[in-house]
This record gives sequence, C-alpha cells and structure tokens, in this order.
Amino acid sequence: MKELRYFCTAGKGMEQFLVQEVISKLSACDVEHIPGKVFFTTSAGLERLRGLKSAERLFLLLKKLPPLPAPWDSGKMTRVIQEKIIGELGDWQQGLSAWLSLQQAAKESRLGPAASRRSRKRKRDEETGKEEEEEEGDGSSPAKKQDLQGSPEETPLPAQVVDSAGSVLPGRADHVSEGPSCPADVISSRKQPLVSFRVCCRCSGILARKFSPQELGRIIGMAIHKRLGWKADLREPDLEVNVHLSDAHCILGFPVFRLPLAHRPYIRTTGLRSTTAWAMASLAAIKQDGCFVLDPMCGVGTILIEAAKEWQNAFFLGIDINESQLKKARENIQFSDLTSRIELMKASVTEIPLPAASVDAVICDIPFGRKFGCKTDVRIMLPAIVKEMERVLRVGGTLVLLLSPQLSAFLGKSFSREPQQNQRPAACGSEEAGEAGRASPRLVDQVTADRVLVSAEGSSSAPMDFPSLVRMGTYRVSLGVTDGLVQEYKKGLCKRGDGNLL
Repeated sequence: MKELRYFCTAGKGMEQFLVQEVISKLSACDVEHIPGKVFFTTSAGLERLRGLKSAERLFLLLKKLPPLPAPWDSGKMTRVIQEKIIGELGDWQQGLSAWLSLQQAAKESRLGPAASRRSRKRKRDEETGKEEEEEEGDGSSPAKKQDLQGSPEETPLPAQVVDSAGSVLPGRADHVSEGPSCPADVISSRKQPLVSFRVCCRCSGILARKFSPQELGRIIGMAIHKRLGWKADLREPDLEVNVHLSDAHCILGFPVFRLPLAHRPYIRTTGLRSTTAWAMASLAAIKQDGCFVLDPMCGVGTILIEAAKEWQNAFFLGIDINESQLKKARENIQFSDLTSRIELMKASVTEIPLPAASVDAVICDIPFGRKFGCKTDVRIMLPAIVKEMERVLRVGGTLVLLLSPQLSAFLGKSFSREPQQNQRPAACGSEEAGEAGRASPRLVDQVTADRVLVSAEGSSSAPMDFPSLVRMGTYRVSLGVTDGLVQEYKKGLCKRGDGNLL
C-alpha cells in the first residue's frame, strides 16, 4: 500500500501515547500532534491501522489549512468556504480515490485474494463492454466524457474511480461493514453524482461565536454539492466529510472505519475507558515472556483484558473484594477468550494473598468519584493499599496507578523522597479538577477499611512511607466528565537512614 496521510483523534492527555504507538506499530513518519489529534504518514495496511489502541477515531486526511477568517454574514462565509475549504477539485478527487482504495483493500482482506481478483476482472469486463457500447452509440471518447476541466455543473466528477491496478473500486452491494462506500448505482451511471455525503462539523473559537456547527455544516455541504456534484444525504450517506474549524486550524478528513478505534468488540461490559486502560498497561513495561501482572482492584477486568490482548506472552491476575464485579469480569474474560491467561481471585487489596516480590507489574485504577468510589474515604486506605502493592512488587518492577488529582496530591505526601532527576517527562496539568462521578460502583472491604480507619485515628506518627518506590512520570488524562492522573513508579532498593542503599 502506498503512503497516505492520516490523523487520529485522541482523548485529552492521550496524544503522547498515540504518538509513540503510531511510530512503534506503523513505522509512521512526519508525526505531529495538536490537542486532541495526531497526524502521521504511513504505508501500513488496514489491520495494522485498526490495531491502534490509544486512538478514538481514524481519518484519512484531506486537508489541513490555516484557520479561516470569520466574516460576519453568511454570504461572505460561503465565499470563504468555497475558496479555502473546497479549493482545487483535484484534492477532493485524490482524497476520494485514496479512501475508496482503502475500502477495496478492506474488502480484499475479508474475501481473500482469489475472490477479489475475480471481482475486479468481472467489473473490468463489464466496464469495457459499457464503454464500447457508448463509443458505437455516439462516437465520442470515454476520456472526453470524463474531462474534469469544465464546470462542475456541466461535467460531474467521474462515476468510477480506478485504483493503481486498474480495478474498479467497490459499490454498495459489496462494501465492507467497517466503513462507508460508494453506491453501486453510481458506479453504473456517469450521469449521477459520484457519492452521497453528509458533513459532520465541529467548531470552536471565534467561528463558534458567529456560526453554529449546523450552519457551517450546511454552508460547507452546499459548497461541496455545487462544486463537486455530490448528493447530500443526512440519513444514509456513503461518505462522511469530517470538518473541524478552530482559531488554530481547519482540518478535513474522511473516516476510514465506520466504528471508532476505541470501540472494543471483545469487551461485553465496559468499565474504565479502554484507551486509558491500554495506556496504563503500556507504562507497565510488559515485555519479557512469562511476565506476571497484577490488578488488585480489577473491577470488570478492562485493564487486564487490554493488557492481555496486546501482550500475548504474559500472565495476568485480577483481585477484587466485590463479588458482583468479579462476576462481570469473568463474563468479560470469557467473552474475550482470555480465560487461559487471566485468573481472578476474591481478596482484599490491603491483604493480597501473594508472596513478597512475586509480581513484575502492578496496574490499578483506584476507585474515586461519587459513583465509582468507595463507601469509606479512599484517602484513609490509600497508604495501606500502596504499601501492599509495594510489598508484592519485585525490585525493578513497575507500579501504575490511576488516581484523582486530590488522591494523587495526598499520596505524594506519603513519599519520603522526590522523583529522580532523570525521570521521563511528566505531562500533568493543575490538580484542581473536581471528582465528578464515573461508571459503575465499586466497593472496598468495609471491615478492612474500618480497621485502617481506627489505626489511623489512634496513631500520631508520620504518614506511611514507601522507601522503595520512585515516581517516574505523571500523566493527566480525561475520563469524560473529570480528569485522572496516571502515576508511574519503579521499585528500587530501599535506603537506609544515612541515604545509602541497603
């Protein structure tokens, strides 16, 4: 496949994970990112593109332009859009041809090479016969009929798009389910529009104060219909034109897949956002064969499943005190066909039934928020929770926690030393975000919580210390209505009172 320019949308704070992923998985070049989007060029096939785990949606980049001026009236805005957004027809033709090529490649991967070759040969034969009939009927040249230099109203875009191998690209009758396609009746007739479309427009900044997204989408749609001859269809379009207008840029693209990349068909009951779960697992350094990974508050098992799907040679253990959560986790693990590599156990996070230094990585989403939190204040239990995780983690192992900004600040007070100077760059913002609710409820063992509460209230000693944990990075990520902080730690050797290693 030839090199194409794409962009992915990403949740806030996920851009840095997506940049590393497209480089490592796709060997992408010309990688750049802005808030919420990552742009890259790659020749990778659709299966590798579909394997991006930190992205929300994938688009074929049509145009990336400077911000549009913002005229006060819609008449001037229409002219600006026609000049800037529509521009040269050749750009749209090339973009549509590339998009259709991706749909054909998806079809070939689904049907197999033999069936695809037969389909291409049949379409070429049908097209050759049709062109011969037209030549006999009026003596005109097919090339002349497809001349694109005239006015769009007089000469529509070609009714067929042919890939580099000379094959006609797919119609509605044989399109792939992962994305839209060009209708079969359009393929068979040159007098009809090439494709039906709708515009999905997002805007922010000055433009958003002057025009609604619906108004801008309507203006852009009318310009596309007038200049390109495409037919608007809001209900069942063949193609979606995605437009994002802001004070910093103007971006146009075609969705490559119908479903978002963030949609996980192998997870039945959702918990933590899958992209965030994958990002946490990516920080845990799950590399070598036989790596033992623990999630001591596993909930419905999202982190375990995301990690097990990505790292095939590791073993995973999930622990939770809540039987209803474990039941959902079992269902998810069975649904994802990972029962041979993920084990579940009912136990308290403050009393993990594992030997000391027996785990290579610990990944945990500490519950917080009104809906997702515990009955008891997590701050009271947090030192005991982290202390137990530190105990079972081997030297050199990684601890990855997802916390609220408030819990992160509270935990920071329990550490006896600051992060090392050579830690990886942090990517956190301010820590004043509120603790709005998240998804389903999760509970911590109430008896254990009460015991920790009594111990904490009856002691005047300093906060519990974690001498072997060194913080390596902090990453602020969006969880929907609130933000979370992903904290990454490495377990080293403990220090003596004089500062020397034991």
